[in-house]
Amino acid sequence: MITIKGVLTRLTFQNPDNHYTVCKIKVGQIHEPITVVGHLAGVAQGESLTLKGKWISHPKYGDQFEVATYQVTLPATISGIRRYLGSDMIQGISKGLANRIVDTFKEETLEIIENDPDKLQEINGIGKAKQALIEKAWNKHHSVRRVMQFLQDNQVGALHAGPILKTYGSDALNVLKSDPYKIAKDIQGFGFRTADTIARAMGVEKEDKRRLGACLICQLILEEQEGHVYARKPQLFAACSRMGGVAKGLFEAPLIELANSKDVVIEGEEASTTVYLARLFRAETRIASRIKALLTLGTADYKISEEQIVEEVLTSLAVKLSQEQLDVVTQILQQKIAVITGGPGTGKTTLVRALCAVFRKLKLTVVLSAPTGRAARRLSEVTGKKAVTLHKLLGFDHESKSFERNFTNPLDLDVFVVDEASMVDTQLMYHLVEAMPAMACLILVGDTFQLPSVGPGNVLSDVIGSDRVRVFSLTKIFRQAKESPIVMHAHSIRNGEMPDFKAATPDKPSEFYFIENQTPQRVVETILELCSKRIPAAFPHIDEIQVLTPMHKGEAGTINLNQQLQSVLNNAKEGIESRGFVFKLGDKVMHLKNNYEKEVFNGDIGLVHEVSRSEGRVLVDYDGRIVSYDLLELDELTLAYTISVHKSQGSEYSAVIIALTTAHFPLLQRNLLYTAMTRGKHLVIIVGASRALEIAFQNNKTALRLSGLKEKLMAPQENTNCLI
Repeated sequence: MITIKGVLTRLTFQNPDNHYTVCKIKVGQIHEPITVVGHLAGVAQGESLTLKGKWISHPKYGDQFEVATYQVTLPATISGIRRYLGSDMIQGISKGLANRIVDTFKEETLEIIENDPDKLQEINGIGKAKQALIEKAWNKHHSVRRVMQFLQDNQVGALHAGPILKTYGSDALNVLKSDPYKIAKDIQGFGFRTADTIARAMGVEKEDKRRLGACLICQLILEEQEGHVYARKPQLFAACSRMGGVAKGLFEAPLIELANSKDVVIEGEEASTTVYLARLFRAETRIASRIKALLTLGTADYKISEEQIVEEVLTSLAVKLSQEQLDVVTQILQQKIAVITGGPGTGKTTLVRALCAVFRKLKLTVVLSAPTGRAARRLSEVTGKKAVTLHKLLGFDHESKSFERNFTNPLDLDVFVVDEASMVDTQLMYHLVEAMPAMACLILVGDTFQLPSVGPGNVLSDVIGSDRVRVFSLTKIFRQAKESPIVMHAHSIRNGEMPDFKAATPDKPSEFYFIENQTPQRVVETILELCSKRIPAAFPHIDEIQVLTPMHKGEAGTINLNQQLQSVLNNAKEGIESRGFVFKLGDKVMHLKNNYEKEVFNGDIGLVHEVSRSEGRVLVDYDGRIVSYDLLELDELTLAYTISVHKSQGSEYSAVIIALTTAHFPLLQRNLLYTAMTRGKHLVIIVGASRALEIAFQNNKTALRLSGLKEKLMAPQENTNCLI
């Protein structure tokens, strides 16, 4: 590893989330400053740095020094300290005040500011308030340096500093020293190993109860990320034994301590003991108790006849309800909570529209909502009525991670319709039912055969399976839908029957095609040809065509497919680079995380409207609304020529191309195939290997998620056989 020393002369770029930095360093007698890249938190122009790393060659920017570790070298001489403090780096210290401080404390100046700041009050012009301001400013600037140094000393990569500092601020070093395992519990994606590396370097023993307790919590978080609401104790102990490298029996005592401290909840007897994170147990228990409580209240006696319902729907929507649809509408009016479920083409949307018309006739306030922005917009389009996301409706506060609407401040509505309810996880359902007014009705609409929620639980399936609420399962496919191979193939998959995907050929036009390609390379080549030459004849607009794939990595994953499709679909010359992507005028892009300030949400897709390299700015058009991103915000964007099947939930596209290879094996399952197929309105093309198709069809493991909601809903009273 090469070591260089120099002065930071220019901060070209720095990501505030992970502190990835591009800067210029002036080294010794070298005339031109060198370009340095890497995770450099807490550095400022004018500071002296000692950097360790290696030289790399960037194809566009030439030779760069890539930093592995670094140190901020504070000046030791009086003249150096004078320049350092007088550089406006520390708020509250002017050039004149810096001179007075250095004249008084000489070489000990920085040591006193760092470790004995009260002495600053000996300087004329520095009172208690001024001293506190200087101390706070010094700590704010140097807390980053201290955290970076601590992580490096404990063999943890510098890229972890950003999330730690963002979470704990100036208290970060205290947290790391007092309880390093806290970062694994508090910061998503950190995991046990990073925290354990720090703790073990600090001398924590392998069998320390704090370590074993953290191991249990981290494994439960991993189970949650896999979609489980709880873990079975034997499997939990076995996984923790592998993670922590100790015997399974050692986890019994730490588990009891976690239960006593209310971090976890233990439920059930010996052989069937389950372990919950306390927040998930609370959420699941409250969903069940709240639903059962609402069901006891009954519904209002709506004065409307079947003839009036038929007339209102016909007048408002120009739709004549079938007898089955009329029966469903009539019966739903008598339900406190109801579920409408069914596959494509069975009339779920028509029923929602009809219900809205009837409730409007009854002068009831109906609110439509969905879990994602895409699903809410689609619901609004098909009903002609405003629909919003659940988070927005429930008043989610991004900073505090709390919801404004709750049991004491319920929603103002008479009927609450939630579409795409299969995407609602346990935590969100908890906040949803907590905000339900006592006298209102709740209607959940969804397809249980689609991919389950990204978050933990099988909420919609559990509600249906409990038999606590009335479920209207729509099975009749309407005549127009029967003419669609997309709908019929989807129902075949749903019913466990493998369709004849090869019935359609290029010389026999259809809405559905399967194109056999055995290798990922051929899959990519075929998709490029379809998107650039064949499909645009029927669907000329880029936002009409969506490529879907199960995974991000690999040749047929989102990352490579996006880059390949961009190269053939967008010939714009210049763009702005971020995280390996170049965003160019006309690019199809997707927003990656909820941004409440910009009112753009995870999964929203738009087109790049303008690129300004001189201003470091990208403008994106989201359905006519222009949103601006500066350089530091581009990590919220990614190319969206290809997206994952999970990201496509709740959306429909005119034409869908699905990449399916055996390299996708870890994620190939029937509900993923079904979800992908049902995203297409007019054309679906599967490009891939027959074997991958067979694997996906045969793998029907939807029910493997561990959730106790169904049992809690079925129980006549709350289960008290638990340690809380």
